[in-house]
Amino acid sequence: MAIKKGIKKGDMVHAVREKLENSVEAKASDPRFPPYLFKTKGEVVELRDNYALVKFGQVPTPNIWLQVDQLEKFEQS
Repeated sequence: MAIKKGIKKGDMVHAVREKLENSVEAKASDPRFPPYLFKTKGEVVELRDNYALVKFGQVPTPNIWLQVDQLEKFEQS
């Protein structure tokens, strides 16, 4: 189970654009990621190896698997 960066199940997170662009995930699909991945908070609903399943509840979208290294805890400014 991934414990990197202190991210755990139930944490609110968002994706880090610089770490997601040019990643394996970006090269494997459409590299134009929607803005909500970076601007809104998502909840970590499951952790498996180095990946977190994130549910973005503010927009009607499917859950998405992202590498834990591509996430950071969501802090509103």
